[in-house]
Amino acid sequence: MDRIRIVGGNKLNGTIPISGAKNAALPLMIAALLTDETLILENVPRLADVALLQRILGNHGVDIMSAGKRPGDREHQGQTLHISAANIIDTTAPYDLVSKMRASFWVIGPLLARMKEANVSLPGGCAIGTRPVDLLIMALEKLGAEIAIDGGYAVARAPQGLHGAEIEFPKVTVSGTHVALMAATLAKGTTVITNAACEPEIADVADCLNKMGAKITGAGTSRIVIEGVEKLHGARHAVLPDRIEAGTYAMAVAMTGGDVQLQGARPELMQAALDVLTEAGATITQTNEGIRVQRNGSGIRPVDVSTSPFPGFPTDLQAQLMALMTRAEGSSRITETIFENRFMHVQELARFGARIALDGETATIEGRPKLRGAPVMATDLRASVSLVIAALAAEGETMVNRIYHLDRGFERLEDKLSACGATIERISG
Repeated sequence: MDRIRIVGGNKLNGTIPISGAKNAALPLMIAALLTDETLILENVPRLADVALLQRILGNHGVDIMSAGKRPGDREHQGQTLHISAANIIDTTAPYDLVSKMRASFWVIGPLLARMKEANVSLPGGCAIGTRPVDLLIMALEKLGAEIAIDGGYAVARAPQGLHGAEIEFPKVTVSGTHVALMAATLAKGTTVITNAACEPEIADVADCLNKMGAKITGAGTSRIVIEGVEKLHGARHAVLPDRIEAGTYAMAVAMTGGDVQLQGARPELMQAALDVLTEAGATITQTNEGIRVQRNGSGIRPVDVSTSPFPGFPTDLQAQLMALMTRAEGSSRITETIFENRFMHVQELARFGARIALDGETATIEGRPKLRGAPVMATDLRASVSLVIAALAAEGETMVNRIYHLDRGFERLEDKLSACGATIERISG
């Protein structure tokens, strides 16, 4: 089992290239099931989740070719995938694959829309609360699907095809919005999704679907209108930059001090996080290259933050912010409103000497002048990177165990940080 060894105390200086967004790449790959022509996706990050989804799509008969680098490509530029679902040979997504990653359940939408049937295992993935799929199933039933749960599988049928519908989500759901959006592209008639998620990744998927011939308006707002079409065709689309990765490295710079250019990052995708970092004492500047983050000399100021759906502060940056606040000059409060059980990093941060008190969905962090390195264990994708951020500023050595969680969402993390002066290495075995 790989581990990451970090010796803290170094400032970060240099350039970190931001990879394509995992949370857009996965649904974009799944959207390829909607057409029998080839979808070409550029800037796809090299992540464990992407590799797993390639296996899941391959199980349905999808051919995926990864194009190599071309002259002029940047060092960390993402891969280009040519995805062809010309012949879907199997509409079953088995438990052994779906249980490893929640987003793979989303294949149910495109399979239903195109093949009129799907047999998809109920999902697994990160251990951060129940995160049920009931809203996805509700949306597909509104579109005319008949769905039964049988032996741990969602068995879905739409013998006459899907039809347009009014879908109002009782609460904002990114996964529900993605699935309803994809399924409705091939439904007969018009679908209106209200209380839709507004995340930039939703708009990116809709942008790609429109290139494929879909008729979607309003993506990125709370009301999306989809006019169904008979067929979608191939297209070429570049995955937007990962705002969570950019926010994570921005927090690492704020934690350690220094001056780093986040190459390719787009401030409009992460303004709430940048505002919080500014409040905490970092200097944020938009540049032609992306976003420049600096903290030179000034201390880390405490903040009071609640997570909320986009454009609010993202739940996927909550653990990283908590790590940063362990060294703030005063008391901070972070309230998690999106997922229950998303404070599993608290006990691991305490191993560095952090002082964090939990009261329901609110964590109160008493900043300490210094942290001390320790052996720690990653519990989920975002929690694991919060331990890296703490370790970068801690005195002495930290060993982060179970880093397969990190590899699910961060491409070449140790390479990107060591290039900016961090003492960090992966230890295999």
